Amino acid sequence: MTAAEQLVASPETKWINLGHPSYVWRFGQERRLSLIRRYVPLNRRRILDVGCGIGTYVRRFRDFTDDAYGVDIDREKVEEASRYLPNISVAPAEELPFPDGDFDVVLLHEVLEHVVDDSQAVLEAARVLRPGGHLVIFAPNRLYPFETHGIYLGRRYVFRLVPFVNYLPDRLRRFFCPHVRAYTAGDLRKLLERASLKVTVQTCIYPGFDNIAARHPAFGNLLRRLLYFAEGTWLCRFGLSHFIVAAKLPSDP
Repeated sequence: MTAAEQLVASPETKWINLGHPSYVWRFGQERRLSLIRRYVPLNRRRILDVGCGIGTYVRRFRDFTDDAYGVDIDREKVEEASRYLPNISVAPAEELPFPDGDFDVVLLHEVLEHVVDDSQAVLEAARVLRPGGHLVIFAPNRLYPFETHGIYLGRRYVFRLVPFVNYLPDRLRRFFCPHVRAYTAGDLRKLLERASLKVTVQTCIYPGFDNIAARHPAFGNLLRRLLYFAEGTWLCRFGLSHFIVAAKLPSDP
């Protein structure tokens, strides 16, 4: 499916192929923002959120700068975000409507797995970064024990957590999950190397467990304590998402 076809797809098809962006700012999103801020300065920076959905992260970025921008391929989401946010436009990740070196920070938050061409999306993100700027990526981890985007059983789409699909060989995984990618650490490094970006931070993080904590606070908080501790050990490799910060190197004179 091309980017243009995705724009006119049915709501269900768009949800499956483009993902379900964050609508509510909760603990998990705040934690991710804190991770970004730990490694990337945001104050008075020019920031672009690629695949911004309804602008959830753009709105938070505006706490640090007036130069926060967002693009998304879904026109309906862009129209909704534009009701209360400036600088939101329709564009695919592979064709960003900005000049070279225009941004200090570019965010790809759980977007890369859905784009038509992930290599081109990273190249475009690198193009619009200024030298010394940072690309921040959150993307699904191939080693996480559950596939969170649902699977296809023949032509039937089933949306539920499915264990161990990501551990299947590539060909079998694509059979069940033709609509979404999952990445190893090496996969992402190759994409970044092609774009001449230097990885400065690469790890994996576990979920926010917001729904579990809302229904069962004690159990949710226990999960958070245990698995966030695990992020500091070899068990981090099984986390839900990769978290990567990569810097754009200065051009040779």
